[in-house]
Formats: sequence, C-alpha cells, structure tokens
Amino acid sequence: MKKRILALLLSTAMVMTLAVGCGSKDDSSAEGDAETEESGEASGDRSFEIIVKSFQSTYWQAAVKGVEQACEELGVTANCNGPANESDIADQVQMLDNAIEKKPAGIGLAACDTKAVLDSLAKAAEAGIPVVCFDTGVDDAPEGSVYATVATDNEAAGACAAENMFPVIEEKVKAATTDAKVRIGEVNQDATALNIQQRGMGFINKMKELCEGAGKKVAVVGNEFYVNATENNAAEAEAEVIIEVAVPAQTTVDLATTEANKIMSKDDTIAIFGSNQTTAEGVIGANATLNKLGEDGIIGAGFDAGTPQKEAILDGQLIGSVTQSPLMMGYKCIYTLNDICDGNEVADIPMDGYWYNAENMEADDIAPNLYD
Repeated sequence: MKKRILALLLSTAMVMTLAVGCGSKDDSSAEGDAETEESGEASGDRSFEIIVKSFQSTYWQAAVKGVEQACEELGVTANCNGPANESDIADQVQMLDNAIEKKPAGIGLAACDTKAVLDSLAKAAEAGIPVVCFDTGVDDAPEGSVYATVATDNEAAGACAAENMFPVIEEKVKAATTDAKVRIGEVNQDATALNIQQRGMGFINKMKELCEGAGKKVAVVGNEFYVNATENNAAEAEAEVIIEVAVPAQTTVDLATTEANKIMSKDDTIAIFGSNQTTAEGVIGANATLNKLGEDGIIGAGFDAGTPQKEAILDGQLIGSVTQSPLMMGYKCIYTLNDICDGNEVADIPMDGYWYNAENMEADDIAPNLYD
C-alpha cells in the first residue's frame, strides 16, 4: 500500500534578482548589468559547494549521486563535502565557512544543527552567495540567505509511520490501564536538526492522537526536547500509554543500538520506531541480542532504507518503513541553485515520502528510493 505524504511543489516564491555574484540581491547599475550580460558566468563555468551531513550512511551517498547526475545534465560542477559523523557539528560549520571563502556560484547545505549555521548563513548572504537547503530546512535562517529548501515533509513522514504502526498495536493499546501500562519507543538520531525534530514530533503527535482516540492518556518521557515540545502531556503516573523517546550521544549505529536496547528490554514495550537509517539499524542491532521484534513481540518500524533495514522488513523484524528520496533531493538542489543563477523563480520543494513493506518494496514508485 502506498502512502503518499505530500504533492511536489508548493506555490512559487519571490523572483531572485541576481548580480555578478549570482546570489546578490542588490540592484546593479545599467553599466554593471551590461558587463554582466556580456561576460556573465556560463552554466559550464559554474561551480557549487555541496555540504552533506556526513558520508557515514548510504543515504548521503545517494544524495551525492543525485548531485552528480544533475551536474552532468546541466554541465556544471559541484564539490561535495561533509563531516565524518552527523554529530560533528563544529566540523560541518567550518566546512561551510570554507565553502563561503571559495565564493562559489551557490551552496547546497544539509545542516547537522540548524542553530549552529546561522552566523555562516549570514556571511553567505553578505557575500551574495545563494544557499539552497536540502533534507533539512533552517527556519531561523537570516533573511535573504536561504533561497529555497528541498526536503521531505518530515512531520507528515513521522505521522505516516505512526499511522501504519497503530493498527498493529491497537488492541494492546485499548487493553492498557494505569496498572498495566504499554510503552512505545522512539529512537531519534538527535534533537538539533530540524528535519529530525519534525519527524520525531510527527510520530509522537500522531501516535498520541491515535491513542487518545482510543480513550487512553499518553505520557511522553525521555529526551527533554521532545518532552517539552509535547502539548498536553499527561503525567506518567496517570497515563495508560508511555511514549519513550531516546537520543544517542552521537549519531552512530552502536549508540543507537544501546538506546534501542534500553527501551526494548522493558517488559511493557509493545512497539519501537527508529526515525532515520542509523536509528532503524540500531533497533535491528538491539534485536540481534534481544530477539523481541516480530508480530508476536515488539512491533518495529523504521525510516529511510539501506540493506539491513530492507532485510529486516523481508524477514519480519520490522513491519515496514517510510522512505525518502535522497537522490532526488541532491538532484533538485543542483537544479534549484542553477535556476537561481539563471535568474529564474525558485520555491521550496517538498518531497514525497512513502510507506513501504514486504508487499510493495518492488513497486515502481517505491523501489527506486530504496537505496542500499
């Protein structure tokens, strides 16, 4: 069953008026405009800087493939860079600053920490370098710095996982009492990246809504960010359903496995969600020792793709996952940057996400997004 999250493309944003630096929004003199028109940068001479969150996972490798494909089609070049780990926030900020110093035609950015890049984005705007965010938006970006964002509707994507998980655990939820609580786990890679925050809260809010619709009080416990972001959070003692949220100290499969193990080891746990490739693989890793996932045990769901996750779906450890299209995000990032340099209108591009399971993994609209 395909679960379509969002149609591509919202309404267009403002027209970007460009000067010699491609990203500058300042007016130029008639003389300067004439010079630009005569000696302006051709597409083949354009070079972009692309900064991903890391090269740790096949997710980002797929995004880079999309970048390379778009560059080949447009006749432009791009230098892709990223830290070793998605938790290496300072390293990524330094890479962004270095990219600005190169004065490229534009920058594509998937921010590890949306707050940490604000000063750098201000520098890019001052230098007249357009930035397109992909995978993760930066809501508080300095005015004029980010021209467009290419990203999955992460709140809807997290909700999609909850919507597909709930029918499988509904009877256990309905049977829960304050004396016999049930626990639903969520492992998020971090609490700093906007896309993960939105995805984590999308799952929490939808699962809370569904459980409350079944007449149950829900308490969200665990990581402080997600607890504080939950509205009308019930007291744990009064709740029949506990949603426990864990965030590893760093974004690694080993540490995600440790957090998943803690939740899955509790006797009242009935379900668990890993909100990205790393944490989904952490859930699978925890099951290697606990052997609790499955229809008769803990119901597991994931996000993104990769060989371990696909195999876990096929062998029944996970009931399914939500996939994004990192390849198309990288691809559309380059096309958007090139459009900006051509003086074309650009707008945010929300990307589709899909629920996939053992039954539809080979479907035409699913299979191309299930990178290894």
